[in-house]
Amino acid sequence: MDFLKAEIQRPVDFISGGLFHSDEPWIHSRREINSFELIIGINQTLYMQQDTMQYEVNPGDALLLLPNHVHQGYRFSSDNLSFYWFHFHCLGETRLMMKTDLLREFSFVWSQPISKRHNTNVYIPLFTSLIGIDRIQILCQQLLHIANSSYYTNQAVNFQLTSLLIELTEQTGNQLKEQQDKTEADLKLEKIKEWIRINSNKAITVTMIAEKFNYNKDYLSRLFKRKTGLNLLEYIHLMKISKAKELLSRTSLPLKVITDQIGIDDEKYFMRLFKKYEKITPTEFRKAYYRTHMNNE
Repeated sequence: MDFLKAEIQRPVDFISGGLFHSDEPWIHSRREINSFELIIGINQTLYMQQDTMQYEVNPGDALLLLPNHVHQGYRFSSDNLSFYWFHFHCLGETRLMMKTDLLREFSFVWSQPISKRHNTNVYIPLFTSLIGIDRIQILCQQLLHIANSSYYTNQAVNFQLTSLLIELTEQTGNQLKEQQDKTEADLKLEKIKEWIRINSNKAITVTMIAEKFNYNKDYLSRLFKRKTGLNLLEYIHLMKISKAKELLSRTSLPLKVITDQIGIDDEKYFMRLFKKYEKITPTEFRKAYYRTHMNNE
């Protein structure tokens, strides 16, 4: 079984969550609980086992642990391990399903006009590498902010967690659809996009990318624009801004340090770039979601 199908006519019930960090080697204790747990890797590798199945949760991976199953660490993780964790109950019907069944359901959804897509389920992979990890991390930070704020109703955090699961489902569906539709040129562009994401902490240029992937610079720019709707420089900027948003929401690093970590050496230029794409300043963005819950055990 590869996916959990859960009905969300009512939002899922958030129990607890946080940002785990350990300054020294750490291993997860053995336990069995009656709720789901979603783990999203941020730094280093978490070694988790559920029953007899072992997983290496690397940065950008998501693992869903099932209720009433034994899970535990099977190997010590390195120091500076960090990951988001969320415990929740599903109030609607749930069942496990295979990839072939999921493709059948998604194919029906894709055939419908957008206005008719009244799907009331989420489809959560039991283990996956996320294509939009920066977006997921921002949603996690927003979720923790709401969980640790004094909202007048706890439904706020339930809906926010449900939104996170919907985003996981959307990314899962996009991955499946792209795997079906990709040409050789599409696959090469995906490699380029992934290389840009991984190297978004460096000073990269269109010329550098074209040379690395053996393209004429002008041809690559036209191809990228035709396939993605963005020119290559815009995509580089968006990846850097996405990484900056994740650092702004998850850390208290000074703006100059964040600027350096996304490969931009001019802080004022970064601020103008951020305002252009996000319509607010980096400081305003950071102030929007700052409450969280951190633990180290």
